[in-house]
Amino acid sequence: MAGSGKHYRTGENNATKKKGILRRLIRLVFSLILIVIIAFGALIGFLSVTEYKPADREPSTVLAKGSKALSVGDEISIMSWNIGYAALGDNADFFMDGGSSVYTADKERVSYNLAGIINQIKDIDPEILLVQEVDRDSARSYHIDEFQTLQSEFPESCSSFANNFKVAFIPYPIPPIGKVDSGIASFSKYSVEAADRIQLPIPFSWPIRMSNLKRCLLVSHIPIEGSDKELVVFNLHLEAYDDGTGKAAQTKMLAELLKAETDKGNYVIAGGDFNQIFSSVDRAKYPINEELWQPGEIDISAIEGNWQFLMDEAVPSCRSLDRAYSGADHDSFQYYLIDGFIVSGNIEIKSFETKDLGFICSDHNPVVAKIILKE
Repeated sequence: MAGSGKHYRTGENNATKKKGILRRLIRLVFSLILIVIIAFGALIGFLSVTEYKPADREPSTVLAKGSKALSVGDEISIMSWNIGYAALGDNADFFMDGGSSVYTADKERVSYNLAGIINQIKDIDPEILLVQEVDRDSARSYHIDEFQTLQSEFPESCSSFANNFKVAFIPYPIPPIGKVDSGIASFSKYSVEAADRIQLPIPFSWPIRMSNLKRCLLVSHIPIEGSDKELVVFNLHLEAYDDGTGKAAQTKMLAELLKAETDKGNYVIAGGDFNQIFSSVDRAKYPINEELWQPGEIDISAIEGNWQFLMDEAVPSCRSLDRAYSGADHDSFQYYLIDGFIVSGNIEIKSFETKDLGFICSDHNPVVAKIILKE
């Protein structure tokens, strides 16, 4: 009898231990779930408090003073370039475009790309320069202030900057993107009277909106000597990763603003990365792989007024980031025509081209136009 009792107590103790272990595991799982919920709530709260909420229209500080006066009849060189925050050179692929990389360059390569970008701008030497994807304090470009670097290299130009991507911390993917402080910048050798940041429609709702771009227009007003009219230049970088409604809404707003300026009799140029192809361009030149990122299309007939739409079919303005360009078969690569200009009818186009730079320092090639303001 004594032996049977001992066996019974041993079995009871084992069962009790198993129940205790199970309870501890359940408590641990619930604790981990609670920690995740609290951390997620804290992240949402942090992003809510720090969310960039620009006004619909706000002035952008114009730094320095252009040394040139603009007159009707002057030939003007204007250049637009999406510089890919100096981290999207020919070595880069990017996870949003089908690649695998989040951080697409080390600090040394960012500095190399930025130096190459500056050298190319100096070689082209435009009177007006529109630049997109310019980082100021971003983890992805090692917190290099690219706008300040450009300013220091072109001190004779007026310059202005507008944020279109400002998030304290982007938590995705793995590793996370982290902090982003980026935007578009305009430079002019002509005196700029004023510049404004105009908020474009945002296609994303909460909470995705908090860690996404707030795209905008940067509008520069350049006085014309001996005239009550002015040259109005729109710098833009329209929506990329939406279902198409954002691109359409932003293009519609752009068209309305362009018309408002031409109704005043002003000379008007809109240039930049449209993330869309003009309907007047032959899409068959660079057929689209449906498995990769696809641009939208701007129906030029829907934009009211007398406008000229400039995209160079001879040279692609952008390449896909699904893989690195260096060492790849360039004949089978995905190319795009998404950078260009919309120019009012009172401006004569002397020339327009996309500069083929081999995508060494950026995933975009610069586009350059030479124009004359008509009498």
